[in-house]
Amino acid sequence: MISRLRGIPVGRGVDGLVLEVGGVGYLVAASAAVLRKADGAGEVVVETYLHVREDALQLYGFADGSERELFTQLLTVNGVGPKVALAIVSGSSSGELRRAIALEDVARFQAIPGIGKKTAERIVLELKGKLGTEDVTPISVATGTPAHLTARDALVELGYSVAEAEQALASVDHDLPAEERVRLALRQAA
Repeated sequence: MISRLRGIPVGRGVDGLVLEVGGVGYLVAASAAVLRKADGAGEVVVETYLHVREDALQLYGFADGSERELFTQLLTVNGVGPKVALAIVSGSSSGELRRAIALEDVARFQAIPGIGKKTAERIVLELKGKLGTEDVTPISVATGTPAHLTARDALVELGYSVAEAEQALASVDHDLPAEERVRLALRQAA
């Protein structure tokens, strides 16, 4: 199995990143973090996962081992293939995704294209038991409180995506009640 590549990014396309290692160009379907890391870099180290199918061998690349581990855990969920798992780990950091699973934040996963309500619920249900509390970093005051989740859900109901709602709430005082957070987030957006 190919676990890590160190090489020079020589191309980028719809299918991923081409990483030249020892004169051989490897096509790696890469997470967003890897693509950002490769921009303008002379050399890059990519943690990889080799997905073997009957008709193809596909390399998936990640910025670190934690991102790769979450990807492989997502592959164990019924209905989640490598492309969907890559989209999930590309959307947020692995720490944020682990917190979302621990908090049973189904909406976070539904916001990702290609994931419906049932698949999002299945991800949370199946991975919550596998993660264990030691794998989840402590929940910050900003993202772990019921007031924050209530405010985020209110913004989503108003038409924001989950990511946009999180971004809007990031600059709002975390000690305020949910209603006040929503009001200030809307004011800043206007």
